[in-house]
Amino acid sequence: MSDEHKPGPYDDLPEPAVRRRRLNASLIWLVPTLAALVGLSLAVKAWLQQGPTIRISFASAEGVEADKTEVKYKNVVIGRVEAVDLSEDRKRVIVKVALNKSAESFATAGTRYWVERPRIGLGGVSGVGTLLSGSYIGADVGDSQERKAFFVGLENPPAVMRGAPGKSFVLHSDDLGSLDIGSPVYYRRIRVGRVSSYQLDEDGKGVTLRIFVDGPNDRYVTRSARFWNASGVDVSLGADGLKVNSQSLATVIAGGVAFQDPPGPHDTTPAAEDTRFTLFADRATAMAPPDGPGQYVRMRFDQSVRGLAVGAPVEFLGVNIGRVVSINLDYDAGRQRFPALVGALLYPQRLGRAYEKLAAAAASHGGEEGLLGTLVAHGLRAQMRVGNLLTGQMYVALDFVPNAPKATFDPRAKPLELPTAPGSFDKLQEQVVQIVDKVQKIPFDSIGRHLDDSLAGLDGALKQVNGQLLPQLNRTLEGAQQTLHSANGALSADAPLQRELGDTLEQLQRMARSLRALTDYLGVHPEALLRGRQDAPPPPAPPSPGRKP
Repeated sequence: MSDEHKPGPYDDLPEPAVRRRRLNASLIWLVPTLAALVGLSLAVKAWLQQGPTIRISFASAEGVEADKTEVKYKNVVIGRVEAVDLSEDRKRVIVKVALNKSAESFATAGTRYWVERPRIGLGGVSGVGTLLSGSYIGADVGDSQERKAFFVGLENPPAVMRGAPGKSFVLHSDDLGSLDIGSPVYYRRIRVGRVSSYQLDEDGKGVTLRIFVDGPNDRYVTRSARFWNASGVDVSLGADGLKVNSQSLATVIAGGVAFQDPPGPHDTTPAAEDTRFTLFADRATAMAPPDGPGQYVRMRFDQSVRGLAVGAPVEFLGVNIGRVVSINLDYDAGRQRFPALVGALLYPQRLGRAYEKLAAAAASHGGEEGLLGTLVAHGLRAQMRVGNLLTGQMYVALDFVPNAPKATFDPRAKPLELPTAPGSFDKLQEQVVQIVDKVQKIPFDSIGRHLDDSLAGLDGALKQVNGQLLPQLNRTLEGAQQTLHSANGALSADAPLQRELGDTLEQLQRMARSLRALTDYLGVHPEALLRGRQDAPPPPAPPSPGRKP
């Protein structure tokens, strides 16, 4: 037996009972384990709630800050900006946005983003609330299901949010005028919509606008509706006085579009979505009957075109059927003249019923060109006339000129060229020129010299009259006056001559009565010549002067 197995002094002591744990781990690890589990659960929860991450390109990062700026849709936070960086070419700003899990549909094609910030424009003030809350990125979800992670942000809020009640319509115009995105659309002076977008046509010859009319007012847009640019002030001077027509002051300044149905019977069916209309320049043009296709014609005038401008009306017997579209000068080497070439667009359908009859008659004249040639043969000529005496504005009048010189007309020419005739004002000028020529031919110098000589002779004659004839005439008149006084004195009733003449006449009267008594007595008693007068009755008394014999 070895020493290792010798019994010791403590070999008799009982051995302690040792209980061994089932898990060989310390409780001190429980706390970090629980913390780890909580953190893991939070991480999982955060990962499960994390939405897609998108990037939005803006022209500027004004008002956008990382970890602060929110992304909102209808004032509900759907994400937050995580970072703001410049693009590789440093021309734009790339904003990294973390969307919420519930906003996954905003990471699809068609979704629009913009920075909502305070804006002041002619159309009003928007984004006032961001002055206190700060700018945020607005969102408008699209209809597509295609996933997308990069977007190009809008510089201005969209005029129409998707899903808004109403309809969109397309307008076409020659130019944009003062219209802009957000310009109001009026119906009977009530704002019912706005301009949502515009763009140039592919050929660059016009502008296409898209407007949105809010429901339920969109039902007033019928198939026959007429749209016109309501910007500015429409002033017209007619027989019934001066008329001024305009929309609101904001529309006059910022522009706007108005629409209304034309008067008279028309189609009242509500227009469908995206129906195309023409945007006219003013209300009068919009409400006018349809113009139909235009016919370009050219006119050659030999007089000055001062006062005639592009856009001037072309009238046929007082009816506006077109407008001037171009004015150019030409050179005639043969006559050494500079005639003016005036181009105009004519709309024959504006003649109404007359156009229908003319169209029917054109069939028998070989088409419209043949009919136009017939009218030219009957004296149809283009004339420039004064439209306004104050401003001197001119217009082109198509009228039948009596005794017009024969003109050539080629119905196959492209474009058609209408013959012209001098206007009434030109005739007046021509007559004035003729009168001036005749006046210039009058020898005013010779007449003046003769007139001077005549005046000199007249002056001498007057001096002679005043110096010689007038004194003699005065003396003659004085002598005549004295003679008349003498005659008046001699011929007056109480003049001695008059009394002596009266006595003489009385004596002659008595002598005549005595001779008549003597002759009467001798007639009865002729023997009295021999015997003398016998006793005889006294002769009868002469009749009194107041009794008739």
